Amino acid sequence: MRFEAHPIIRSVAQALAALWLVWAALAVQAAQPAPVRVLEVQDAIGPASADFIVRGIAQAAEAGAPLVVIQLDTPGGLDSSMRLIIQAILASRVPVAVFVAPEGARAASAGTYILYAAQIAAMAPATTLGAATPVALGMPGIERKPPAGEGSAPVPASGAASMPAAGPPDAMKAKQVHDAAAFIRGLAQQRGRNAEWAERAVREAVSLTASEALRDKVIDVIADDVPQLLERIDGRSVKLHGGTVTLATRGAAVEVVQPDWRQRLLSVIANPSFALVLMMIGIYGLIFEFSSPGFGLPGTVGAICLLLAAFALQLLPVNYAGLALILLGMALFAAELLSPSFGVLGVGGVVAFIAGGLLLFDRDVPGLGVPLALILGLAASSAAVVLLGGGLALKARTRPVVSGREEMIGARGRVLAVDAGTAWGEVHGERWKVRSALALQPGQALRVTALDGLTLLVEPDDNPNI
Repeated sequence: MRFEAHPIIRSVAQALAALWLVWAALAVQAAQPAPVRVLEVQDAIGPASADFIVRGIAQAAEAGAPLVVIQLDTPGGLDSSMRLIIQAILASRVPVAVFVAPEGARAASAGTYILYAAQIAAMAPATTLGAATPVALGMPGIERKPPAGEGSAPVPASGAASMPAAGPPDAMKAKQVHDAAAFIRGLAQQRGRNAEWAERAVREAVSLTASEALRDKVIDVIADDVPQLLERIDGRSVKLHGGTVTLATRGAAVEVVQPDWRQRLLSVIANPSFALVLMMIGIYGLIFEFSSPGFGLPGTVGAICLLLAAFALQLLPVNYAGLALILLGMALFAAELLSPSFGVLGVGGVVAFIAGGLLLFDRDVPGLGVPLALILGLAASSAAVVLLGGGLALKARTRPVVSGREEMIGARGRVLAVDAGTAWGEVHGERWKVRSALALQPGQALRVTALDGLTLLVEPDDNPNI
């Protein structure tokens, strides 16, 4: 005799078993430590990379990650974006390691400051670090001119006590370099790294290989990849705001964080070349909308592109003289179109546009220069669109009207019939009721002088063959 459980009891048992399995899986997952977060940055330091790193550090802290690794390969970038990243690292509740990798990568300019700010500084073999002289204003390394009678070789200022006795000719450049040197020296002192070399990297733009950086106590460790890095830093103690933390990273799981759609979009929009193209598309769209009102699409696209370009220019270090030159170039194109000057204004517009494109962004800042080929292409296309396209539009406006009500004025025809004071005529092969202050005769040539509703006001045509 077999015993069968009641269906309700069997269902309850199955539900309890499923709940137990879910609870067990959650318990196992909770027992596992959070993985190490790896943020890969392989581009110039700008608004997009700063947003990616700052959000990545904050999310790692919320998830309880034991470490954040910023895998860095950058030629440098914007000072403002660099400082946002450094502030996030200094305020982080999670230890941060900056790892210059893979092999062949570099952490130049802004990347050097970011590496110095991290609790752990690491490099892969065949990577380089340094050349941190500020170039936002096109500054060369500052050197002290020797007094008369000394050797001609310049003596670099490499320490806090060896500031140049005679200031450089450009005081603003000196302020920028001194500020950058003090900033990186403070980071070095806070992390216990080589402050003297850090200042030389700013003042003399010197660089180091990975082995040289380890020898000079600029970095903490050399590793081939992230797993080896985690093994070699295991057991190290690092200082955070909450106290000292001992890293337990050997064999830790690794999670590579990818930029989300917002950061990808920001990376595209904040590209100087793309921002310039957006601005030109916006200007073209508004020109076409104002020249042919009522269609709507060019104006809508132009307004959106101009707003996106304005957002990008707000993020980037823009030279407003360059922006003014670009707008002047467009104004000169329009002036050439409306008041032909045998090409003088058009050539001036091309020159102003090219000069503005070259000056709009500082080409010395890595990743911010607009390629010369793009500037020349935009100048040529702008001249072609405005001068050739606009010229065709003006010619079309000056042509005589060939259809519609306006075209009837001046049209010629002949009188078909006159009956009881009402005359009928033929104009363009169509039969019209006509009226004239002078007497009309059938077969007589006529010329239209005006329209009154569906009646043509005419007069006899004395020269019908003209």
